[in-house]
Amino acid sequence: MLHLQVILASTRSARQGDKIATWFMPLAERQGEFSVELIDLAQVNLPLFDESDSPRAQNYQHDHTKAWSALVSRADAYVIVTPEYNFSTPPSLSNALDYLSKEWQYKPVGFVSYGGVSGGTRAVQMTKLIVTTLRMMPIPEAVNIPMFTQFIDGDVFTGTPQHERSASAMLTELARWATALKTMRA
Repeated sequence: MLHLQVILASTRSARQGDKIATWFMPLAERQGEFSVELIDLAQVNLPLFDESDSPRAQNYQHDHTKAWSALVSRADAYVIVTPEYNFSTPPSLSNALDYLSKEWQYKPVGFVSYGGVSGGTRAVQMTKLIVTTLRMMPIPEAVNIPMFTQFIDGDVFTGTPQHERSASAMLTELARWATALKTMRA
């Protein structure tokens, strides 16, 4: 079985992405190809990048980097649940990606994005520039949730049938890519 990490990118105290990640997790588990693990960047709590060497050297000096490396290394694929900040990638996500290099390589990544009218698509486009540099494979299928607050009641996000179909298509492609890319990491 492939191991999927769902990375919750927002670290703000008033964030809403946790509700969307909570909705997405059972969909990923039901897909049947993955064991699924939630990675909450607020709990990981990485400081701004503070290693003296390039991540490519994997000469990590700090315990938080070593722990982050071990955590990320376990996955065969990722889904990033992300909002859009100023038409771009949230700083917490950019920082988390920048900490490592080889741990990300030859693994596919899908996106569940949310926001206003654009549904976080601009953040995804900007993040794709980062992940391709890390030799990750961003898949085209995605879940984009415009005007996401209309789907939140209290602490619960309820996706539409279209959101669920998008998630299913993304997870199917993610499993195909994860299986294919696993041989490149062997």
